[in-house]
Amino acid sequence: MSSCSALKLLLHLLLVSLLLACTCAAASSSATEDAQYLSPKMARIQRHLDRLNKPALRTIQSMDGDTVDCVPRHEQHALDHPLLRNHKIQLARPRMPAPTSSRTASASSSSNSTGARARRTAWQTWHHAGHCPRGTVPVRRTTADDVLRGRRSLFRFGRKRHRRDRAPRAANAPDVVTGNGHEHAIAYTAVGQQQVYGAKATINVWDPAIEESNGFSLSQLWLLSGSFNGSDLNSIEAGWQVSPELYGDSRPRLFTYWTSDAYEATGCYNALCPGFVQTSSRVAIGASISPVSSLAGEQYDMTLLVWKDPKLGNWWLSYGDDAASQLVGYWPAELFTHLSGHATMVEWGGEVVNTSPGGAHTATQMGSGRFAGEGFGRASYFRNLETVDAGNSLAPVSLDALQTLAEDGGCYDIRKAYDDRDGWGTHFYYGGPGHNPACP
Repeated sequence: MSSCSALKLLLHLLLVSLLLACTCAAASSSATEDAQYLSPKMARIQRHLDRLNKPALRTIQSMDGDTVDCVPRHEQHALDHPLLRNHKIQLARPRMPAPTSSRTASASSSSNSTGARARRTAWQTWHHAGHCPRGTVPVRRTTADDVLRGRRSLFRFGRKRHRRDRAPRAANAPDVVTGNGHEHAIAYTAVGQQQVYGAKATINVWDPAIEESNGFSLSQLWLLSGSFNGSDLNSIEAGWQVSPELYGDSRPRLFTYWTSDAYEATGCYNALCPGFVQTSSRVAIGASISPVSSLAGEQYDMTLLVWKDPKLGNWWLSYGDDAASQLVGYWPAELFTHLSGHATMVEWGGEVVNTSPGGAHTATQMGSGRFAGEGFGRASYFRNLETVDAGNSLAPVSLDALQTLAEDGGCYDIRKAYDDRDGWGTHFYYGGPGHNPACP
């Protein structure tokens, strides 16, 4: 090879090397810029997760994909709330509300009955993989995917969307706002008729289909007090919900919620912010419920009781049938203003969010996805509606005192009834399929 050819080859190799070096430098610079952009965000998320996910004495991998951490009771996230820095966890068992004599008799009759409306009890999936030791509380671990899926600020993560367009409501209307995408089929007690210190119901559990990734369907009870038109509404809520955005799947899950300022800045779902104090080592808030009811098949239900401890003023949550109920934990009295005294309204029922995908009503189901008229085995129900009075006694809700609301009966509806033959007392069926010819 001539010296001229060798020189040309050398120059060509140098040129290629320079081009490669420039390309790599540009790629490295781009990657560095991306890392600089993503790293602060992920670092903030990780710091938030470190506050939520406390060190565990035992970790359980549930068959549904959840990780459940058994956290020492005195180290749980609830106690990080500024109002609870000096809070002493209530370990003494609160006095349960006394059942009425008529309720005791009907419940006994119902438990001995093998009539047409046979029910079974739903429980929690993670129990198949293990249990938490005494002195700990089971906490569903929150992941970065959970945070990112909601596409919200860390401050709003785990909170209901703020109702900026709250419309004025009548003094005796339930705490729902039509026109903001949330639709309901609920029963409620009239405001101001009495001072309420708790509420109870048995709800059957379904796995309704959710059309949109940011949609949800829930069935719950509400205890409310405060100004319904202002920003000081206090609410305590518990039930089951299906929320792909919050949990990453379509399983029904036990949930709690609270607010002391009409959902503006306080409160959250489950243990996603400080507040609700867990005491049970057996019930995990946010964990999936199984088994669930099936059309014309087995019906599985759960009993929820929320009441105010007359001695210390904390609002307790009990989960499960009377004979095997579990004290899950409580909302400390310090969290509330109006509910530090009593509730003025109780609501029971279903709620979905309708984002009108493609301009049509959502096909997200409420309850079983069937209308109330289809009855037992097909429609979802709340049975044995009761409230707690000032004497810490349970009182059945009379059918006449119960009012109902469904914004659009062509989408979701509700029917109340009374039947003591099977011990159901005051109850109602509710739900619906959403989008259909009567709900375009």
